[in-house]
Amino acid sequence: MSKLVVMYPKPADPAQFDSHFRSVHMPLVQKMPGLKSFSFGPATALDGADGAFFWMFVGTFDSLEAIHAALGSPEGQAAVADIPNYSPEGPTILHLDSTEG
Repeated sequence: MSKLVVMYPKPADPAQFDSHFRSVHMPLVQKMPGLKSFSFGPATALDGADGAFFWMFVGTFDSLEAIHAALGSPEGQAAVADIPNYSPEGPTILHLDSTEG
């Protein structure tokens, strides 16, 4: 499995970020072809303090090629185009070649 990992910096308005992400962005993301599963939410240090990132999204796909196809699709392009609407600084986006256990 391959994971699309998106890590967001802390926004100026965390409540607005949360609201937009859940009600606008995730419905766009869920339409991306090939998305098998996902998880998202606030990211904190183990002691509850602010983490290096404010929020994370992890989406599971069959392969890196499937991630590229999803992001290149009209649905993926719509999701990517929405990012500045809630995260003007932009996220860090990574691929994780995941070994499931």
